[in-house]
Amino acid sequence: MAPPVTPLVRWRRWESAPRRLAHLPRPAAWILLAVIAVAMGWAALSAAPADPKMADPVAAQTAERPGAGDLALYRAISQRIMAGDAYYATALAEQRERGYPVRPFVTVRLPTLAMLHAGIGIDGARWLGIALLLAAAFLLHRRLSAHTTLTERAAAVMLLVVGGAGVAMPVAGLIHELFAGLFLAIAWAAHRPRRYALSLIALAAALAFRELTLPFALLWLLLAAMRQSWREAAAVGAVIALFAGAMALHFLAVEAQIVAGDPASGGWGGMAGVALPIAALSQLTILAMLPPALAAPLALFPLIGWLGSPGRSGLFAFLWFAGYFAAIALFARPDNFYWMQLALPLYLAGFAFAPRALADLAAAAGQRRKPPIPVPPRDTGPAVTRS
Repeated sequence: MAPPVTPLVRWRRWESAPRRLAHLPRPAAWILLAVIAVAMGWAALSAAPADPKMADPVAAQTAERPGAGDLALYRAISQRIMAGDAYYATALAEQRERGYPVRPFVTVRLPTLAMLHAGIGIDGARWLGIALLLAAAFLLHRRLSAHTTLTERAAAVMLLVVGGAGVAMPVAGLIHELFAGLFLAIAWAAHRPRRYALSLIALAAALAFRELTLPFALLWLLLAAMRQSWREAAAVGAVIALFAGAMALHFLAVEAQIVAGDPASGGWGGMAGVALPIAALSQLTILAMLPPALAAPLALFPLIGWLGSPGRSGLFAFLWFAGYFAAIALFARPDNFYWMQLALPLYLAGFAFAPRALADLAAAAGQRRKPPIPVPPRDTGPAVTRS
């Protein structure tokens, strides 16, 4: 007698299906199509940047005025570290001098990027970013080779490179979020069932550059546990534990430099809404070349594409991007729009799967009887698996 098909088994079959949206119930397909139409219409009507800085994000980040802006701060810190100064005393001194908060401790960046600059220089870090982008493109092509067409693979690789074009900026070596996003793209693209050492290394590197990448690690841990892939869950848990230890040391190092009267952050309860991540995507990518009313709805297409992309890895990407965008909508202030760079360059690759997703939704909406969902192999890997 065959074992009963539990809800968890149904979920595993659906998430691993090459064309999962084609297996949606007809009412669900119609509801999802309606949600997409409403969301795109709303995005077009709410396309104005949430903050004046977002109208020209490159100028906002490059800080043309001498000594002004975040990147000028990071450059000053790194230059002093390269000259032999201690990181934490230098970072807090520079932030105080420039009117930046130093409390709570997360307002002080982890020392990873400054230490990298001490080793290879600021321009060397930019060249490293270019190398990481090329590595991510190669790994993405390899990752998608199983269940995608040549056209989809070529488009996805091209879009990933376009999404990472920021590495060509002269100031790219100073942007923490840019490196974190590149390492997350590698972590996603490098994964194989039972062969995830490179993904773990890339995840650890992303966490070392920005603590905001922690939700990616937690999602990986959760989905691995749901599939009872305990060895992989333990490995991801070990990386998270190491990160927690590093953050504890970071906290102690910052607190040792705090003095009475040090400025504190205004907090991260911006509640800017979903207009913020949409506007950030439409301004930080090639979509900035389009009129805002067109760029904003198009910024949603990759998310649709990831939902309909083949295999468990695509669903993982969708959950990561959707969850991260929701977090930005809830917690980021408008001047934190650059956080969206953690989603790049991988997010734009979802454009390649949007036609597949919309075609599958249309097919599901028009069919009264659905084809059976194929039964996946016994062990197709946890959390992030082959496409």
